[in-house]
Amino acid sequence: MKQPASRNKILVRTSWVSTIGNTILSVTKIVIGYIAGSIAVVGDGVDSATDIAISLVMVFTASLIRRPPNKKYVYGYNKAESIATKVLSLLIFYAGIQVLFTSGHDVLGAITRAWNGPGQVVSREIPGVMAIYVTVFSILAKLGLTAYQMRQAKRANSILLRANARNMLNDVYLSSCVLFGLFCTFILEWPLLDSITGLFVSLFIIKSSFHIFKESNVELMDGVNDESVYAKIFDAVEKVPGAHNPHRVRSRQIGGMYMIALDIEADGDITLREAHVIADAVESSIKDNLDNVYDIVVHVEPRGHCRQDEKYGLDRSSM
Repeated sequence: MKQPASRNKILVRTSWVSTIGNTILSVTKIVIGYIAGSIAVVGDGVDSATDIAISLVMVFTASLIRRPPNKKYVYGYNKAESIATKVLSLLIFYAGIQVLFTSGHDVLGAITRAWNGPGQVVSREIPGVMAIYVTVFSILAKLGLTAYQMRQAKRANSILLRANARNMLNDVYLSSCVLFGLFCTFILEWPLLDSITGLFVSLFIIKSSFHIFKESNVELMDGVNDESVYAKIFDAVEKVPGAHNPHRVRSRQIGGMYMIALDIEADGDITLREAHVIADAVESSIKDNLDNVYDIVVHVEPRGHCRQDEKYGLDRSSM
C-alpha cells in the first residue's frame, strides 16, 4: 500500500499534468472550433474545459487529505476524495447540459425550418478542415493523458484518479464521434450533421456524469465496490488457530482503502493476553490476504456467545 505522503505526491503531480494538458487542449479546440465553424468541436473543447476545473479540484483534494486526524475527524480526511469525485460528476453533468442546449437548439431550429417549408431552410457553412486536424490532435493527446492517469490511479489506488481517467477515456470516444461527424459532414456536404454529432456528444457526457456520481455513492454510503473482500476476510480468519466463527463482519472504504470491523469467538477460558494475541494474529492474516487495509477492529467473544439477532454485518452463511 502506498504511504500517504507518496500517495499525495502522486495525486498532486498527476493533477497538475492533467491541468496543463487539458488547458492546452481546451483552448485549442474552442478557438479552432469557433474559427472553423464546428459546434461539435467547440462542445468538445467545453468538455475539456471542465477537465481543468476537475484537475484543480484534485489538487485541492490532495492537499486536504494529507492533513492528520484530529478530534473532529478521527479517521482523517481521506473521504474528501469521494466528495471531490462527486463534485467531478456534477461538473461533467454541467458541461454535458451546456453542449446539449447549444447543439439541440441548432438541430431543433433546422427541423422547425424544414417543417415550415423548403423556403424556410437556412443553410449553414460546412466547418473548415482545421476542425478535423484539431480533433485528431485531441484524440492522440487524450489517449496519452488517459494512459498516464490510469497508471497513476493504480499506483495510488485512487478512486478520484480512476474516475478522471475514465472521464478522459470518454473524451477519446467523444472526439472520435466528432471526427466521424466531421468526415460525414465533408463527404455528404450536410453541415447539420455537425450539430447532430454535438447532440450525441452531450448525451454521452451526461451519461458519464451519472456513472461517476453513482460510483462515488458506494464509499459515501459506507459500502465496498468489490464484494469479494468479505470472502477474503473469512478465509484469512480461518487460517488463525484459536479464532472461530467470524461474524458481524463489516467493511467500508476510506479513500479507496478498507476499514474493517468484525467479531470472532475464542475459548472462554483463555487469558486476556491470549485473546489479544489471537486478535493480533487475525489482523495480520487479513492484511496479508487483502491489499489496501486502512484499519481493522477485532472484537473477541467467548465461544458460543454469538447472538442470532445481530442487525449489522455478515457471517459465512450469508456469503
